[in-house]
Amino acid sequence: MKKTTYIIVLLISLPIFIIIYNLITPSNENWNHIYNYLLRDYVINSIKLVLGTGILSAIVGISSAWFISYYEFPLRKHFEWLLILPLTIPPFIGAYVYAGMLSYTGTIQTLLMKYTSFNGKSYLLNIMSVPGAIFVFSMFLFPYIYLTVKSFFSKQITGIIEASYSLGKNSLTTFFYVILPLARPAIVGGTSLVLMEVLNDYGVVKYFGIPTFSTGIFKAWFSLGDINTAIRLSAILLLFVFAILSFEKILRQNKSYAIKNKKPIKRRTLKGFKLYIVLTYMIFLFLLSFLLPILQLIQWAIFSFKNTNIRFINLTFNSLFISLISAVLIIIISLVVSNTLRFKDKKSIILPKLATMGYSIPGAVIAVGVMVIFIGLDKNLSSIYNILGLNSKLILTSSILMLIYAYIVRFLNIAYSPVDSNLEKLGKSFHEASRSLGKSFLITFLKIDIPMIKPAIISAFIFSFIEIIKELPLTLILRPFNFDTLATKVFEYANDEMIHEASVASLTIIIIIFIFIMILRKITTGDGK
Repeated sequence: MKKTTYIIVLLISLPIFIIIYNLITPSNENWNHIYNYLLRDYVINSIKLVLGTGILSAIVGISSAWFISYYEFPLRKHFEWLLILPLTIPPFIGAYVYAGMLSYTGTIQTLLMKYTSFNGKSYLLNIMSVPGAIFVFSMFLFPYIYLTVKSFFSKQITGIIEASYSLGKNSLTTFFYVILPLARPAIVGGTSLVLMEVLNDYGVVKYFGIPTFSTGIFKAWFSLGDINTAIRLSAILLLFVFAILSFEKILRQNKSYAIKNKKPIKRRTLKGFKLYIVLTYMIFLFLLSFLLPILQLIQWAIFSFKNTNIRFINLTFNSLFISLISAVLIIIISLVVSNTLRFKDKKSIILPKLATMGYSIPGAVIAVGVMVIFIGLDKNLSSIYNILGLNSKLILTSSILMLIYAYIVRFLNIAYSPVDSNLEKLGKSFHEASRSLGKSFLITFLKIDIPMIKPAIISAFIFSFIEIIKELPLTLILRPFNFDTLATKVFEYANDEMIHEASVASLTIIIIIFIFIMILRKITTGDGK
């Protein structure tokens, strides 16, 4: 089991080392062209998107978590879970919907021109820009911050807030001088997740025509056929990611806010104009981040369903199949690695970090690393292919195996973290008791350890499944020929300016994710017992 775990960790971390190793190869003309004329735009636009989305999504996520956690107002309990629903809409689908709604013939401009004196000319409605991309990212990614900050607000700092109020401080003073500093670790954690998603994105920036590292990697790979340049761009993008992660660690360093005196929250009832402001804010937030896009997609789906030439059964089957298989493998690997390493010494602490670093690395970067590995394997196996009489020399590179492997590298951390933390909480006493009764390590693992962390395993499976079914850049690069998923089909329709035809596949993705989030909600709240 120990050797197997080491091999698994090595295989999962291999694409990243491949990227770093290939940096020592000489540059070519394509790279020189990108370096001289395009790299500056990639860097500036990426920084704008990261900073803008980080600030806006943090404002939205923190404020909504604050209102939900510490104030009582009508529909508060409904908004508490309604604000999670934007996570069901991948940002690239949200971008297509808003671009369609705000276009000259879109729903919003049509209504404005029909009922007002608006003449269709306003820069505010031009969403296909960097500010527009920041808006889209923030609307559909802010729940990451909302969830982490709300969890912190609801469990840790009630006593300190009451002390602030008892000293005569008002709500705003308490919020800025007490709440925000205390919640900084949760804010930084949630915001870093948002920024990782922004750097990973390809669908939004491609559709809006914003040159970033993701679009540069795709251009180098698909348009120029130059993997060397793609690797160099991937390496620079990796530096961006490591810079963000390092900044996050600096902000969290030596900051401990554990509070022993935990009290239940006493929510203040909102009245008067404060009630109307908060209620209006919540309604608008839910409208912009979920309800309006969904209603627009439903309208487009009704109008275009008969004309949509789309193989829904095949697409849905492909998406479900690849997501289920990959999620199951991710769970198995997480269980094997976590259960093995919890009995090892401190020297093994580097292994989980190596195995799980893929989640912090953009999908396009991982795709390039995985592609290099599989091309190398095919070259080394070409003599065997000839003996077997196979005509193609790219057997593994054109297989679905490569895509599943890439999903495991990218999303292992999503399953590993909850599984490992629950095994840690479980301790070793039950395991050691079973072993003392003569049961083998494997039997103890299957009959004692796994059943006791079953809820964590189910949650990890659902999280992994959701991330895979909506994943785009990695799937676009590594999918086998003529293999489409719902996400890639939506991307193709949108880029062919067939926004309406993309609506049915978009809704299918959202409905599948919605069902799994509802299952997860029942598990985490205990309603499903």
